[in-house]
Amino acid sequence: MAEGDTKTGRLQDRFGQGFLTDIWYFAALSSDLKPGRLARYELLGEPVLLGRSGGGQLFALRDICPHRAAPLSAGAFRRETSGAETVECPYHGWRFGADGACAAIPSLVADQDMNVGRIRVRRYPVAESQGLVFVWVGSDPQRSGEPAKSPPEPPPVFDGVVGGRPKLVDRMDFAAHIDHAVVGLMDPAHGPYVHQQWWWRSRGSQHEKAKQFEPREQGFAMVRHEPSKNSRAYAILGGEPLTEITFRIPGMRWEHVTVGRRQVLSLTCLTPVNQTTTRITQIVWSDHPAFVFLKPFIAWGARAFLRQDGEMVNLQNQGLRYDPPLLWIDDADRQAKWYRQLKREWTQSRREGRAFSNPVESMTLRWRS
Repeated sequence: MAEGDTKTGRLQDRFGQGFLTDIWYFAALSSDLKPGRLARYELLGEPVLLGRSGGGQLFALRDICPHRAAPLSAGAFRRETSGAETVECPYHGWRFGADGACAAIPSLVADQDMNVGRIRVRRYPVAESQGLVFVWVGSDPQRSGEPAKSPPEPPPVFDGVVGGRPKLVDRMDFAAHIDHAVVGLMDPAHGPYVHQQWWWRSRGSQHEKAKQFEPREQGFAMVRHEPSKNSRAYAILGGEPLTEITFRIPGMRWEHVTVGRRQVLSLTCLTPVNQTTTRITQIVWSDHPAFVFLKPFIAWGARAFLRQDGEMVNLQNQGLRYDPPLLWIDDADRQAKWYRQLKREWTQSRREGRAFSNPVESMTLRWRS
């Protein structure tokens, strides 16, 4: 039976393996990276040093010194006689610039002629957008002696603007490949079973829903609509809230809620740490007074949601360890199928050197939850 049929479709390709490349990944909040500080991250199974120089320049390098493999993030900033800031390896003091080129090897003596600038560590293009830090992971790692190429497109930009710092930031690592984490994030039918709170919904509140979807940049959106009546948490916003939920690869879900002129902007980013771990970062901005008076309750609820999802991931892993085939149905699993199609098209378009063609078509999906 074809995947597009309205009954069921058994997955035929490998799901839960590998990562998308030639794309931006969320790495950190801008506020996480202080001037003069170095931080170690792991992205797609690779160690990455994220740093911000004393002058405010943001950069990302592979966090392995090519000399003896010590992590550069354990070192410190140094200023060269030229005035440039470099990162000094803690083991032997080799120093590298923000472009990844070696600037100095202290153990060399005066008559030992060596072009140290030909020694490089991989540099990852990095950019800040709306207070978020994104790292571009290319499919072709730079070769020794070559500077990294600039990405062909800017980092993501999300609709809606609310000034100031986020009202809520929560982070959690899921023991799951990003594919399973993404599918869990967009799954519309698990709520009454996994998230059973008096202030959210219950099994008894399930009813049929119909939502309009349309393609968006590198993804799709559940177009603006009134939240479901059994999603009680929206009631704390008062008025008549409207919400639009957008997803884009590799793993970013953006919910834009409006209540009159007030806004709630909720971004959930899934960042693959490695094949078996995905970091979930939830960030909320708002100018709604509820986040002044009810912030502790809202933060508690958001944390409870993430941890309930994490517990379900751990249960799911008991079955996934046997590598079973997965069975997805329409319409409840249509978003998961779109995710697979988006991934496939992105990979194919990068391989063929052509523009990405969004495979998602506008349609109404119906399910019970």
